[in-house]
Amino acid sequence: MTAHTPRRRRRSVSLAVAALAVAVLVSGCSTWFVDRSSSGGSERPVAESTPAAEDVDADLRPFYDQVLSWTDCGGGFQCAEATAPLDWQSPSTSEIKLALVKHPASGPGERLGSLLVNPGGPGGSGYDFVKDSLSFAVSDTLQAQYDVVGFDPRGVGRSSAISCLTGSEMDSYLYDVLPGERGSQQWLDAYTASSTQFAASCEKNSPELLGHVDTVSAARDLDLLRATLGDSKLNYLGYSYGTFLGSTYADLYPQKVGRLVLDGALDPTSSNFDVSVGQAVGFENAMKAYMADCLTKSSCPFDGSVDDGMATIGELLAQVDASPIRAGDGRQLGSSSLLTAIIYPLYDATAWDFLSDMFSDVMAGSADYAMQFADGYNGRNPDGTYSDNSTEAFTAINCLDYQYTNDPAVVQKQNADLVAAAPTIGPWWSYGDISCDVWPDKSTRTPHAVTAQGAAPIIVVGTTGDPATPYAWAEGLAGQLSSGQLVTFVGEGHTAYGSSSCVKGVVDAYFISGTVPASDPRCTS
Repeated sequence: MTAHTPRRRRRSVSLAVAALAVAVLVSGCSTWFVDRSSSGGSERPVAESTPAAEDVDADLRPFYDQVLSWTDCGGGFQCAEATAPLDWQSPSTSEIKLALVKHPASGPGERLGSLLVNPGGPGGSGYDFVKDSLSFAVSDTLQAQYDVVGFDPRGVGRSSAISCLTGSEMDSYLYDVLPGERGSQQWLDAYTASSTQFAASCEKNSPELLGHVDTVSAARDLDLLRATLGDSKLNYLGYSYGTFLGSTYADLYPQKVGRLVLDGALDPTSSNFDVSVGQAVGFENAMKAYMADCLTKSSCPFDGSVDDGMATIGELLAQVDASPIRAGDGRQLGSSSLLTAIIYPLYDATAWDFLSDMFSDVMAGSADYAMQFADGYNGRNPDGTYSDNSTEAFTAINCLDYQYTNDPAVVQKQNADLVAAAPTIGPWWSYGDISCDVWPDKSTRTPHAVTAQGAAPIIVVGTTGDPATPYAWAEGLAGQLSSGQLVTFVGEGHTAYGSSSCVKGVVDAYFISGTVPASDPRCTS
């Protein structure tokens, strides 16, 4: 059971979930609905990549000198697998596999190299993002001149992946309603036991990999991929968590930065609690924006003022905790699942009408609509299986990237600060440290400013109404980078390249010709 770290009637539920799958493609916990059973195609060898010449230590040379063999995997895509060290500090001890998919440059003009893309998460599959949503990932302009490359980071998807639970076990972990009042000793004991069991299952099923899926290791993998693709410098488009991976790369390899765009930025100086508060406030503000819009419509399930509507949402969360609503498949809707269902449509303002439908359903005593949204966010299929390992990877990576506390006094103060900052959802966002406090591998990373001294210009994109990666984080990262340039989208939703024509124009001009705006363009469309 995890804790947090839409009105077109019922006929539109499946359409709403499908639409949101695209909207949340670059979410804080990326999940989407595609067939991951195979890469498709005939797997015919079609090409090899000549690695770039690199001056690396002898024990790394077998990795940097490897030749990628690309096979036809259908739809104009080519697929390959790279080998990387499990432990970059001891590269000769064991190896992992990294899955890649490439869409070769399609235009007649000059090929500008490879453009690697990461959709976020942590735990999101860049392989699926590129192969199944190429035109959402990058524009036709970039597809014409770049080989667009998606990859699954270590621990994720088709790469050497973290494995923890069966489908039924994951259902219990994500959806079971814990006994006792939230925050009571009974509830804390149950939550700690659930988190401990999850961690133990991950350690049992992925014993070697579990301690090596941190973002610094993934950034070193990214440099390896750059070299094996034959590029002397990295061209990269990272969304959401992908910005953290990108800034970590720039921190480690500033001289190898080519053209980097970081959209929906995380601030590397942030602690885990800073991230929790920032996101709680971000989603609280997005909920207020939704409520203000909803109250202008006759179909809105709320009435009164924005504050009245927010109070009603808080009451709903408390009600389903006290008396969970049973869905048609027998699962119960408690506060954790309802909050997930609320968050899902808040990533994109075009989904707000669907959110109103969901609230109407819950108010009428039905859990089915909310469960479909929660399932969409969690990557759960209708048959009870899960379409990816994003939940496992998300937890494993975050537990290594940040440090956590179980000090009762600190936890009590953090919970109070969360409620003060986000009164509606803060009470349901608390106790997030427990999952990682019981994790078998501990973080050694200390949050710090990334300057990337000597790097080529880096564009940082921030959206003023972004709920998952608040705008202040983009301002912070752009200010830290010695060559950072902030590009602002004045609007709602998570990330901007896919929704703002102005941002897309700036980013495309940068990738094609290296043009960097002289100042922040403050895009409004």
